[in-house]
Amino acid sequence: MSAPVTDKRVVEFRPKRIRRVTAVCAVVLVAVFTVVGILLGDTPTGVIFRVSDQIAMVCLGVLLACGVLLLGRPRVRADAEGIEVRNVVTANRYSWQDVLHVSFPDGASWARLELPDDEYVSVMAVQAVDRDHAVAAVRALRDLHKAATAG
Repeated sequence: MSAPVTDKRVVEFRPKRIRRVTAVCAVVLVAVFTVVGILLGDTPTGVIFRVSDQIAMVCLGVLLACGVLLLGRPRVRADAEGIEVRNVVTANRYSWQDVLHVSFPDGASWARLELPDDEYVSVMAVQAVDRDHAVAAVRALRDLHKAATAG
C-alpha cells in the first residue's frame, strides 16, 4: 500500500481551438436556418409552407447547433487521487493506480490514458491542434500521475 498523497492541486484542461470553432459553427447554423426559415414562406415553387414549417426550420438549426456544441464539451480534471475524463458524451473517473501512462502518440489527435490489458481511454480535452496548451496539459497530468504512483 502506498502512503496517501497530500497534494491538493487540481488541474483542469479543456480544448481551446475546437471550442472556438464549435461556437462559430453553432452561430452560423442558427443564423442560416433562421434565414431559410424566414425565406421559406415566400417561394415561387407552388409549395405552401406554413408558419409551423418556418418555426420547425429554426428549431432544426438550434438542434444542430446544440449537437455541434457537444464537440466542445470535453474536459479533463485531475487531482492527487485520480483523473476524470469527460469526452463528448461520456465521463469516467480513474484512479491513478489504474493508469499506466499518460501518452500522446505521434500522429494522434488527442492524448490518452494507457490502462492495463492494452486498453486506453482517449482524452479529447487535450488535442494536438492546441499545441503548447496540449504540451502543458500532458506535462501536468504526467506530474500528477508520477506523484501519485511514486513509492
